[in-house]
Amino acid sequence: MSGLTYFARSHVQRTFEQLMNVLPSQLKEKPQVILLAGGITPFRNDTDRELPFRQESNFYYLTGCSVPGSFLLALYQPEQTNSSTRLSVRLSIPEVEAADLMWSVPPPTIEEAKHLFDVTDISYSSELQGAITLLLQSHPEAVFHTLPRNSPQFPTLPEEYMATIVTSETHTATDAYLLSSLHKTRLIKDENEITMLRHANDISSRAHETSHARFGQRSAGIDRPLLPGEWLIEKEAEAEAIFVASCRREGAVHQAYLPIVAASRRAATLHYCCNDREFTWGPVKPHDHLNHGALAHGPAPEKQLEPQLLLIDAGCEWDCYSADITRTMPVGNGGKFTEKGKHIYSLVLEMQQKSMKNLRPGVHWDTIQLLCHQILVEGFLNIGLFKGPKDEILRSGISSAFFPHGVGHSLGMDVHDVPSASKPTNNTTIPQDKVGHPSFYTYLRLRLPLAEGMVVTVEPGVYFHEHLLKAIEESEYVNRDLLKEYRGMGGVRIEDDILITSDGCENLTKVRSDVEWLESVCSGDI
Repeated sequence: MSGLTYFARSHVQRTFEQLMNVLPSQLKEKPQVILLAGGITPFRNDTDRELPFRQESNFYYLTGCSVPGSFLLALYQPEQTNSSTRLSVRLSIPEVEAADLMWSVPPPTIEEAKHLFDVTDISYSSELQGAITLLLQSHPEAVFHTLPRNSPQFPTLPEEYMATIVTSETHTATDAYLLSSLHKTRLIKDENEITMLRHANDISSRAHETSHARFGQRSAGIDRPLLPGEWLIEKEAEAEAIFVASCRREGAVHQAYLPIVAASRRAATLHYCCNDREFTWGPVKPHDHLNHGALAHGPAPEKQLEPQLLLIDAGCEWDCYSADITRTMPVGNGGKFTEKGKHIYSLVLEMQQKSMKNLRPGVHWDTIQLLCHQILVEGFLNIGLFKGPKDEILRSGISSAFFPHGVGHSLGMDVHDVPSASKPTNNTTIPQDKVGHPSFYTYLRLRLPLAEGMVVTVEPGVYFHEHLLKAIEESEYVNRDLLKEYRGMGGVRIEDDILITSDGCENLTKVRSDVEWLESVCSGDI
């Protein structure tokens, strides 16, 4: 990020302070060093063809640098009373190779990098070994912290850098503390990070609006290949292309995750990323969607889409910060929900809205998960899908067959952000649930009390997945006859990104989700 607007040094400072909280007492008084490798440009197997590069999140958090092949060497001296000398942050970047200039964009020069990155010192990577040696000599008892070594999840530190440290008799090298400290630090976002998350949400919200609007438009009488803005969206891939193109048009290079664009029954698959089917038309039968290219190539009068739901779960990144937004919309039926589709959509919207009204510091995320199941059970009783006492149904756990995942997760540089901090192994905060069922919490990715500065997704859903329904369809609490009428629906999910504030929350996601707006856009009324 340019203009020194990414405050990397403050992130390094906060990370060292978190490290000091978890280090054993015998290490706390010693100089602390962080040594990290950034990512390198990946290549397709057995070829010289580059794959898209995206910087490793922890490295970017501490440097703001997306230059492949870079390194970080940071020193923290807790005994120093002068704040200007207590912390030093050295960024090493690759030198420009003349032979590469005609093939790829060169890295910045040292002078250019000084204006780009918020660090103490910048040098070329070829000088890093000398810097490590000098640091070892000047701080003989320093503790070197790295990300887990020999792990495929993180960039590899070259052996020559580690060998000097590991063989030293006076220095300590450990990978036991840094990752968890980084995760705890990254869990709470600063204003700079919130600005980037907000921008990623703004771009992604407009991309969702653009995708919605294509369903309400028709491009008739054009005797040439259609431009992207004129496409008739009749395939999942086309809806994905519109979304991604809208994000790229606004400068977002990466999607935060593989977009999920799932029509009809496929919307019941939570991480459906194939996006390779046409929408359904005619009677929908299991495993028989009767497309065969007819929608794309048949005459206009034959393009009668079967009433169905389309779920789009997609969000872009802005400078390595993610948006994660899901909308479910009506397709066919003139852009209107069917009666049953509206029942389920309105129930999920109620689950989300009531969840967000309860978000504030101190509220445990398990409480929000339980609330969603309570609303679902009550809604299914009203619709007639469930029968029997509400409390008994809750304790039975059968609602997990329809809402099997967590209501949300931490969001930041990664979509499922900072897992070790969001769902710690040793967790003393979990409340005792005497109302619900253990299956409600199986797939929760966040199990903490909320705190100011957290950013979380709120994404309840209701699904009719054959695999999950088989386990509960004979339950005494399920109306089997009515369930048959819903089984082909697929699923509904609504997801917004939420900032926890001092006294409540702020919704960073701007695209609307109310039924009136969705039907107006998808039918072409607006």
